[in-house]
Amino acid sequence: MCGIAGLFNLTNEMPPPIGVLEAMAGALYHRGPDEDGFLIQPGLGLASRRLSIVGIDNGKQPISNEDRTVHVVFNGELFDHPEEREQLENLGHRFRTGCDTEIIPHIWEEKGEGMFPHLRGQFAFALWDEKEQCLILARDRFGICPLFWTRQKTSSGEWLLFASEIKALFASGLVAPRADERGINHVFTYFALPGPVTCFAGIKTLLPGHYLSIQRGRELASVRDKVYWQIDFPDRGEEEAGDNARRTIDGFEEVFVAAVNRRLRADVPVVSYLSGGVDSSLVVAVACRLRGKPIPTFTIQIRDRDLDETAEANLVADFLGSKPNVVPFGAAETLQIYPRLTEASEMPVIDTSCGALMLLAQQVHYEGYKVALTGEGADEWLAGYPWYKVHRLLGFLDVVPQWKLSTRLRQWLVKRSGVAGSKPELLLRMQDAVGGPNAWLDIYGPMSLNKPRFYSQHMLEKLGDHLPYDDLGLNLERARRWHPLNRSLYLGARVHLPGHLLCSKGDRVAMDNSVETRYPFLDEGVFDFLAKLAPKWKMRGFADKFILRRLAERWLPKAVARRKKWMFRAPFDSFHADNLPPFVEQLLSPESLRKTSFFDSDRVRYWRERFRAMRRGSFQRTFVEMGLVGVVATQLWYHLFIDASLADLPGCSWKIAQTAKNISRPGNGRLKVAGELEKVE
Repeated sequence: MCGIAGLFNLTNEMPPPIGVLEAMAGALYHRGPDEDGFLIQPGLGLASRRLSIVGIDNGKQPISNEDRTVHVVFNGELFDHPEEREQLENLGHRFRTGCDTEIIPHIWEEKGEGMFPHLRGQFAFALWDEKEQCLILARDRFGICPLFWTRQKTSSGEWLLFASEIKALFASGLVAPRADERGINHVFTYFALPGPVTCFAGIKTLLPGHYLSIQRGRELASVRDKVYWQIDFPDRGEEEAGDNARRTIDGFEEVFVAAVNRRLRADVPVVSYLSGGVDSSLVVAVACRLRGKPIPTFTIQIRDRDLDETAEANLVADFLGSKPNVVPFGAAETLQIYPRLTEASEMPVIDTSCGALMLLAQQVHYEGYKVALTGEGADEWLAGYPWYKVHRLLGFLDVVPQWKLSTRLRQWLVKRSGVAGSKPELLLRMQDAVGGPNAWLDIYGPMSLNKPRFYSQHMLEKLGDHLPYDDLGLNLERARRWHPLNRSLYLGARVHLPGHLLCSKGDRVAMDNSVETRYPFLDEGVFDFLAKLAPKWKMRGFADKFILRRLAERWLPKAVARRKKWMFRAPFDSFHADNLPPFVEQLLSPESLRKTSFFDSDRVRYWRERFRAMRRGSFQRTFVEMGLVGVVATQLWYHLFIDASLADLPGCSWKIAQTAKNISRPGNGRLKVAGELEKVE
């Protein structure tokens, strides 16, 4: 993968300020240390930092069509580019490189905005058509590759800026980092940032399956956010029953093996993460069979007897003949890595295991690799998370639907939480906002109790009665026609997948180490096959990932195929133990909490004291624990990006500016931006 950035003048054709593109690209160096590339035209600038994986010797970006009127900067992989290239060549198109990026300008010439069915893989790109004076910004279907954008008014006109990471927007000197309370509220609602809202005011995430069409006109250019694809399931009762079990499993095996095979396409070696669970184990097993030899694997060892999964990973590795690289991770590593993790994620990160994934990617890079397969996506499509079982269990209370006993129980639990200001009726509002009762809400709904538990009065007044679920733009007209299980899968895939798993556990921690992660379960063919299947193939009784486990029995020992789902997590106690590093207490001091104004210092102190007396493993302790991590993480994020006076840690804004100055220094053909970058420092 790579890093892309650019800016477009919406009001006139005045060129980008000198040095801005180099500064933005410099802030993305970690995403593409192999080479850079730039395109500057009237009112337009495109920049690329490249991590060379396909077409290593001749894939320098921007890449253009034959007459150099259509230009593209691209982040990601198009896994079926050989087949698309052959079809385009048959239509008379000529190619100069072996890089997958080059098919994009040619498909644009053939299909225009109808190009997206021909782009299959993981991507974010910017395409400029000189003749049509049109800029296209697009993101893949599931949100694997990030893309952020903003509009800023300056003395030279109104600019639209975009980049793979927000720090590149700040490096431009045209965007100042300011907090958006709605984004922080999203983090405390979902433990994720699904978009379009971010934690920075005025900066948006381009949603998965969307593209921006920016058309230059006589006056202000038009900017339209359009949808080219969205998750869909058959109407309830119209799913494929799959009554012939062998044929159904055969069909799944065919599309899954093809998905893994496509993701092994690279001009560099491909390795894999291996947790010992059925998802990553099946990915590794298929990859080894296709390669005809074991591929290198990388495994996290959590320094907690109850969370350590290395024995299970070793069982798979021994079966396949692979020797895993084991990376230890515990409380000390959590605290040490968290500032860097927050810089990479550009948001408060509540899930401490994200730090483990950062160290895992770091080890992949240290061993000299650039590409790693991983198993994310299986739980999303096949009800692999424990909340689906909780929801099914609660559903037994609704034998008489009009009594709504499960809803009454949920509301009673909210009342019993002991949190002042909690509102049981909020559960009904959330249900209505997502199209009805939802398994995802049974776990993440109670997490919202951390808001009245920790928010300051200022924060509560600022947010008012706003419901974050209203920001998701869910397709409720379709969702209400689906089976309830599919409706729950939809919400997780809209929120948890792009906002957490593919962000602070995926692209951001991997690319911070110049590593590309690839996801066979997020293959378009795999999703299409599983989406149409009857729910019994996803969850049968309380057995999750039913069809996947049946398939895995063909490739792995039964003990692995049938191993129950174990949520990969690291201990949250890292932030509540003795001998904490000074920055934690500094971030939670009354003075620092007043500066951010998000949290009430008395409430934070009260719950920190009460937390220590709670029984370990209880639900209430877990919720309070994650809320406290959220407070620390939010304070740390604010310190790093907005006000570096909260703790004795360096802020990252100076690093962005310093990188920009180094990249755009005099002598490389362009001058640095005088007086602009200081806005970031």
